Amino acid sequence: MSFAKINPDLSYWQKQSKPLFSDLIWNLPERKTGNVVVVGGNSQGFSAPVRIAEFMKKNLPFSCISLLLPDSLRGKLPTFENVELLPATESGSFAKSATLNNFVSHADASLLIGDFSRNSATAIALGQAIQSATDSHPLLITRDGVELLATEAKNWLERPQTFVVASMAQIQKLFQAVYYPRMVLLSQPLIPVIETLHKFTLSYPVTLVTFHQNNIIVAHSGNIVTTALVDTSYSPISLWSGQLASKILALNFYNPSHALEATSAAVLY
Repeated sequence: MSFAKINPDLSYWQKQSKPLFSDLIWNLPERKTGNVVVVGGNSQGFSAPVRIAEFMKKNLPFSCISLLLPDSLRGKLPTFENVELLPATESGSFAKSATLNNFVSHADASLLIGDFSRNSATAIALGQAIQSATDSHPLLITRDGVELLATEAKNWLERPQTFVVASMAQIQKLFQAVYYPRMVLLSQPLIPVIETLHKFTLSYPVTLVTFHQNNIIVAHSGNIVTTALVDTSYSPISLWSGQLASKILALNFYNPSHALEATSAAVLY
């Protein structure tokens, strides 16, 4: 792979304090449509998948939201609509299964929300499920799913319609996993980080969302949009709850081929 040169004039960088792409929010349909799967949980934790699936049902215009959990949680859950319990490993997280692959391949979009155990078998299972999705299928990976799937990054970073909401430390792990020659560091000022994300997303089709120096950063196809956290409804903690990730998935599902714009609009949605 050849690596893109950095554009020194920063003309690829936009800042938004008010929505730059508010028209995309109006493209959200009034009539619900789209079948989405939310994947997460293990025998020791499932609060984030349940909480975010409920948030999506109440706030986003998907017609069907299926929550996929490992069957190690059988008997531990209250009653929810559209909950599917899938084969689990002995440690209680997702195991390889045709059922998991089928759910992802037949859905219109997928959100890997986290609460996964750090289990190599689960990383392989989720990696196979990702491969079963079509290229037009929006896939969003966030929270501890990013770390779990870092070992598989060389496969899914090349995939179109892939979105990652990750901390700077998690972005570092992705870069290391694909032996990327530049690093993003927590100690760096904002501009060097933006320059590196610009270059990385010219090399890979993924859309990256991260947080640094009090700014939410969206990077896609070499272009960057930053939003000061103070101009959003998020805190440094709520940013990682999964709500932003679910909005990003929705805006991109309903506005295909506008990854930078839809993701940036989701930040202020």
